[in-house]
Amino acid sequence: MSPKARLPNDPGERQPIASFHANDHDAIRRAYILRGPFQPYAHEFPKRWIGDRERHFNFVWFHNFPWVEYSVKKDAVFCFVCYLFKNKESKGKGTDAFTVKGWKNWNIGENALLKHARSKAHKAAQEKYFGFLNPDAAIDDKIEKWSTEDRYLYKKRLTYSLRCLKFLLHQGLAFRGHDESAESSNRGNFIELLKFVAAHSEEVNKYVLNNAPSNCTLTSPMIQKQIIQCCAIETRKKIIGELGEEPFAILADECSDISHKEQLALCLRYVDASGRPCEHFLGVAHVDDTTSLSLKDAIEALLVSHGLTLTRIRGQGYDGASNMRGDIKGLKTLIMQESPSAYYIHCFAHQLQLVLVAVAKGNNDCVWFFDQVSLLLNIVGVSCKRHGMLRDARIENLMRALDCGELETGSGLNQEMGLARPGDTRWSSHYKASFDFVFCLHLMFTILGYTNDLSECLQRREQDILNAITLVKAAKKRMEHLRNHGWDQFLDRIILFCNKHGVQVPAMEGNYVPFGRSVRFVHDQNNDDHFRRAIYIGVIDQISMELASRFDEVNMELLSCMAAFDPSNSFASFDAQKVRRLAEFYPNDISSTDLLKLDFQLDNFIDVLREDDDFKDLHNLIDLSVKLVEKKRHKVYDVVYLLLKLVLLLPVATASVERAFSALTFVKSKLRNRMGDSLLDDCLLTYIEKDFFFEVDEEDIIQTFMDLRKRRPNKKT
Repeated sequence: MSPKARLPNDPGERQPIASFHANDHDAIRRAYILRGPFQPYAHEFPKRWIGDRERHFNFVWFHNFPWVEYSVKKDAVFCFVCYLFKNKESKGKGTDAFTVKGWKNWNIGENALLKHARSKAHKAAQEKYFGFLNPDAAIDDKIEKWSTEDRYLYKKRLTYSLRCLKFLLHQGLAFRGHDESAESSNRGNFIELLKFVAAHSEEVNKYVLNNAPSNCTLTSPMIQKQIIQCCAIETRKKIIGELGEEPFAILADECSDISHKEQLALCLRYVDASGRPCEHFLGVAHVDDTTSLSLKDAIEALLVSHGLTLTRIRGQGYDGASNMRGDIKGLKTLIMQESPSAYYIHCFAHQLQLVLVAVAKGNNDCVWFFDQVSLLLNIVGVSCKRHGMLRDARIENLMRALDCGELETGSGLNQEMGLARPGDTRWSSHYKASFDFVFCLHLMFTILGYTNDLSECLQRREQDILNAITLVKAAKKRMEHLRNHGWDQFLDRIILFCNKHGVQVPAMEGNYVPFGRSVRFVHDQNNDDHFRRAIYIGVIDQISMELASRFDEVNMELLSCMAAFDPSNSFASFDAQKVRRLAEFYPNDISSTDLLKLDFQLDNFIDVLREDDDFKDLHNLIDLSVKLVEKKRHKVYDVVYLLLKLVLLLPVATASVERAFSALTFVKSKLRNRMGDSLLDDCLLTYIEKDFFFEVDEEDIIQTFMDLRKRRPNKKT
């Protein structure tokens, strides 16, 4: 029987290569290489208790470490290249676990796999593996043969190219030029920046451009893209590293870029080590269509490519489109089939927009008002002359107000503004554009002013859902106060404005006569009926009704139970039964044993914290979470803190995704409309996540670049 016929697939059943006849070694290696590593993705990996929880093999490791093999027989991991090419002298130096016994410490996770990948034994085996695949490669092409001087010069050139690219990535600027030839007066931002740095630093000039080997200047477009890719890889590692093994929520939305490609943006929301919720951009992916199944596949591919899985999701935040929130085939339903505790929250800021759009389109006077605003914008917007007239009139009024002391001077105040066009989902533009009318202007100005403050609060990255609900309730109360007690003050302000600008004020008891409008708007009513009842009260009532109907999350049992965690007023709303019921919403995170533990912890938790002065002035769940970590109480009440983190994961708004789209329009502009999807993803990540990007050590980026593709620094001839 030939050796090939005796080669089992399962690495746990294989015999060492050395046990075969020496003449058969290469044939056996070739046979296994043709098969590839044994990676049974569809296998149901068994769970076993390690420490305080059940753990199992993570199939994502197949993707992150291509050399990983899984033994079904031994429920263990083996190294494919070490099995084939391990040195005899490496025995007993850490490789036996991956070649003979099998590694199965699932609690250590990727750390152990990374440690093995960086070991000398594995690197030596991998070098032999690549040499076996490409026997014609010159030996001097290997990194081990580089001289110390070659390494030094190569690293210097790479460092200066990296620093120039880091600056351009941070600013979201283009790299290439229209003409990059040596004769061009503008060779693009990257080359010109490198030239500028070299011209002002003799140290840099010694190593780059004309003083570098002509075949190793490290400035080609391909090199630029690879360095950018390495920057993105290391930046993403920082984000994933901060996340660790914690659960997370996802925020997603799609939009069309300048090339008319549909791009899906994905952000993660998680609680960091300080106990504070944070949202970070993960990446963008091009999708051919926006069906829920396509979006789900794109999200899963993005997560898996970075070592994350759908099963760790504990919250979803999207807009209210049917493909997102559908109960049968919507994206939220497809995600919850993978992770039942991934509860969906309709973006609060988007709901607020829909409230105001419904009011603007549901009241005839509001419709007329915004039609006039749009007409005014069309008239003024197409003419530079009219723009100039409007600008001059504004400056004249501004100077008059400054002379009278009505306005203050200062940095950022009284700046020149353009005309913003009203839009349905950009409702705050109504607030900025409506300054030239009287009654409807003041009414919209008042309502949009209050709701604009609410919108800004909802879009804060650190907002928690319980506080968001409180803000919405406060907005409802404000509308109720305006309806019942705000009319007289509102009317006085309008009369003052009209008197100042020479606008005639009609008597409220007189008959209403519409100015410049069709007779079909004339009704048998006086001015008080029309302005106070029909418009003022009518609009406010409609807003109150829309707020109540659209923000239905307030009535969810899940959010009702969260209110029992509210730390304000010395935990006045605390309810142990509701907190325990809240824990039942997360059966995959809090086991039946944990529930018993939770009962005892809750009693101690509330008694101790109510007596502790450090916890007396807390106002929301974030304050509570941060204070627990600060005082090390999160370790004492570990189940309570776990539940609190799960609550904080629920997203309030998709503002982080909207900010990513704003960055996308800046990074992929009309002049850069041919940018590929991979480069776009890398540039967006480093541009949006600037803080993480600049925390990355240059040495890590350089090492990743060297590992990405082995290069030999050719000497200049």
